[in-house]
Amino acid sequence: MKKIEKITVNTFITQISFWVILSLVFPLLSSMASNTFSFKAILNSIRSLLPWMFIYFFNYFGLVPFFLKPGKKWVFYLGNAVFVLFNVIRVFIAGRDLSLPVEYSISINYVIVLAIAGTTIFHVILVMLAVGSRYIEQYYILKEKTAMQQKEAAEAELVWLKSQLNPHFLFNTLNNISSLTQIDPGKAQESLNQFSDLLRYALYESDAELVPLDKEADFMNNYIDLMSLRFNEKTKVSKSFELPARDVKIAPLIFISLIENAFKHGVNARLESFVNVSMRCSGRDLLFLCENSYFEKSGKDRIGSGIGLNNLKKRLELIYPNSYEYKVSNENGIYSAMIIIKGIC
Repeated sequence: MKKIEKITVNTFITQISFWVILSLVFPLLSSMASNTFSFKAILNSIRSLLPWMFIYFFNYFGLVPFFLKPGKKWVFYLGNAVFVLFNVIRVFIAGRDLSLPVEYSISINYVIVLAIAGTTIFHVILVMLAVGSRYIEQYYILKEKTAMQQKEAAEAELVWLKSQLNPHFLFNTLNNISSLTQIDPGKAQESLNQFSDLLRYALYESDAELVPLDKEADFMNNYIDLMSLRFNEKTKVSKSFELPARDVKIAPLIFISLIENAFKHGVNARLESFVNVSMRCSGRDLLFLCENSYFEKSGKDRIGSGIGLNNLKKRLELIYPNSYEYKVSNENGIYSAMIIIKGIC
C-alpha cells in the first residue's frame, strides 16, 4: 500500500507544480521584457488562475473518478456544461463593461466572441488534462495492485511447492529408511539426517524471499538422494553442484519442480533409466540443467504438463523478469530442462 500512496502523492505534487509554474510563467516573462520584477504581477496571475484550478481539481477529484463511467457520464458532461456557461456569462458581463478607444475599429461583440471561444477551448483542455492525469494515475495504481497480487500468488505457489513434500513422498522415504536399518544401519542414519535437513529447510528456512545458493543446493542434494532410495540398480542418478566462491542468493525451491518432474516421468523400474542434475555458474549467470530418460505416457499425465512447472514459469517471470531463460527439449528419448538466471553469480 505504501507504493500506491506514493503514486498518489507524487501525482498530486506534479499537478500542484504544474499550476505553480503556470502562474509564474507570464509574470516572469513580463519582468524579463521590462527588466522589472513585481510580486503583485505574480499574485494577480495566481488570482486569475484560481477559477481554472478549481475547475481542474473539481474534475480530477470529483467528476472524473465518480461520474466518468457508464450510466453516469451525463453528470460529468452536465457539470462541465455548467462551468462553461458560468464562464460565458462572466466573460460576456466583463466584455459589456469593456470600452475600447475610438481608433480601434474592432467591435466589442467580436472581442466578446473571441474571449468566449478562448475560455471554452481552455476549459476543454483543462478537462482533458484532468481526465488524462486521473487515468494515468489509475493505470500505475492498477499496475502496482497487479504486481502485489502476483507477489501474493507467488507466495501461495511457494506454499504449494512446499506441499510437493507430500505425505506419499514422506511415507515412502520413511519406509525406505526403515528398510535400510536392517541392511545398512550407517546408510539409514545418513538418510535420516538428510531427511531431517530437507524438512527443516523446506518448512522453516525457505520462507525468505531469497536464500543462500549453497542452502538451496544442499536441499536439492538431499531430495535427490532420498528419491534415489526408491529405485533399483536400473536407474542411474548423477548430480553436480558447482558453487561459486562468493555468496549468491536465489529464490527458494525454484528448481525442485524440475527434479520432481524428472523422477516422476523419467524413471521406469523395468527399463534402464537415468536422472542427471547439474548446477554451475557461467560468468555472472547461473545455469541449472536437469536431464532424464523419457518414457511416453498417454492422456494428461505427460512430462512438462504439471501444475508445478506452470507455477515455476510464473515465479521465474515474477522474480527474474527479463533476466532468465527457460528451455526444454525432448529428443532421442532424453528430456532436458535448462534454466539460466542472469547476473546473480
